[in-house]
This record gives sequence, structure tokens and C-alpha cells, in this order.
Amino acid sequence: MKWLVSFGILAVALAGFAYWFFSQPGPQQLDMVNNVIPGDSNAKMLVSGQVYDENLGLGLNIWTPTEASEEALPVVVFIYGGGWRDGSKDQYAFVGRALASRGYMVVLADYRLYPDVKFPGFLEDSAKAVAWVHDNIAPLGGDPDRIFLSGQSAGAYNVMMLALDQQWLGRHGKTTDLIKGVAALAGPYDFYPFTSETTKNSFGSYDQPEMTQPVNFARADAPPLWLSTGVDDTQVKPRNSRTLHDKILDLGGDAEYTEYPDMDHLEIMMAISKPFRNKGPVLEDMIAFFESRQ
Repeated sequence: MKWLVSFGILAVALAGFAYWFFSQPGPQQLDMVNNVIPGDSNAKMLVSGQVYDENLGLGLNIWTPTEASEEALPVVVFIYGGGWRDGSKDQYAFVGRALASRGYMVVLADYRLYPDVKFPGFLEDSAKAVAWVHDNIAPLGGDPDRIFLSGQSAGAYNVMMLALDQQWLGRHGKTTDLIKGVAALAGPYDFYPFTSETTKNSFGSYDQPEMTQPVNFARADAPPLWLSTGVDDTQVKPRNSRTLHDKILDLGGDAEYTEYPDMDHLEIMMAISKPFRNKGPVLEDMIAFFESRQ
């Protein structure tokens, strides 16, 4: 009888945990699973919740290698996706761990989301975060002369607009020359007319829709781009990355394009985490791009 009671208590506890776990956002679930698998041990959170916009209360987390470095570290500012309506810097610690373990200082920044803001509010926030990093990363051990941007999906859109449309960083007295490269995963860069509920919500009311499209700001002197996508991505179709890549090259710029077979929109992000790295060499390819542009 006692073992039946114990089994019942255990079953209730497991059911409760399962309910709680699956109620968490997808990236948070991924991060929790990532944390129980060995690896990426040379990483620690250096700064948690650093406010970069006092008025809006927006913050960022900074990850760094555990092992001290005598030289300033290259920096990756990562902007998460979520359709400009979901996401949090705290849900993407697995990205911070992965890149920090390989010798990078990693900044995960929050930005305002729909319905609180529409275009261009999320770009204004992301630009302010990058400007903060450029001004403040040196005392923390980062190299302001080696700042890379990265993002997935909506986050890839944000960083691509910062790299191509010079007005956003220009509003903070910065130029896009501070960006040594952009590693973008499954981003939307050529998606007008707006057909999905997500794009209609975040962009549909803007009176100059052509100004929302990264492909319209392609230029030869843009920062180097690494554009990646999953072949099976039906949410943000691979043609977005191919079109931007081809246009940059036609203009004489620097761009690379990588397709991953048997990978969809979410799996390209999942492949950065420890449990799913066997899906494809996304992390290794990102690092190789960063290394080639330093």
C-alpha cells in the first residue's frame, strides 16, 4: 500500500511538472532542456538586467566566457524572434552560453513588442541597445571595434534593418561601420505586400510600406552578411534570404548564403542549442563567419 501512495504522489508531481513545463514559451522550454545537457561549460552570465533605456525600462543580459581573457573579446548582439509580439532575453540564455563558450561576449537585448508598438518602435529599441553596447562594452571586457549582430526570424529582420538602413543607428550618432558582420537566421527581408496577421499587425498601418523592407536598402557598402535559412521553412520562405543575398552581390557587396536541408523555421534556431546540434552545423557556421570577418 505504501508504494502505491508513493507512486501516486510521484505521478501527481510529474504531472504537475509536465503541465508547468509545457505552459512555458517554446524558447524557455528549449533553454531548460539545454541546461541539463553537458557542454558549453565555459560560459557565465556577466550582467543580468542591465537597463539600456531608462524611460522604457528595457534591459539586456550579457554572457561571457568563464575563463578570463587578456584581450578584449569580440561581441555578438543577439536579437530574438517571435513575430515582433513574443519573446524575452531571459528565454534565450542557450544562445548566450553557446557563443560565450566559444570565446564571444554575447548581449541579449529586449525590445518593445506588439501591441505596445508597431514599426518602427522595435527598430528604435534595437538600435538603442546596439548604441549602448558600443558605448559601454569596453569596461566589461568587450571590444567595441569587433561588434557583430545576429538574430532569428523577427530578430533577424531587426538586425538586418540596422545594418542596411543607416538612419536607425544614425539617430544615436553611430554609423553602420561599427557592425563587423551580421549573422541572420531565417529572416524576412522582402515580404510586402503584408499577407499574414503578424505582418499586418506590426507593419500594416505604416504609410510608407516600402521603407519597411530590408531588400530596398541593399547597398554595396553594407556590413558583411551571412544569410541562412532552412529549406523546409514555410513560415519565412527561403527566397527572402536568397533575394537579399543576390541583390547585395549584384551591387558588389559582401554576402554569403547557406541553406540547411530538412530544417524548418524553428529548427534553425533549435540547432544552436545542445540537444539539437545534430540537426545541422548552424552554430559552427556562425562562428566561422564571425572568425572570417575579424
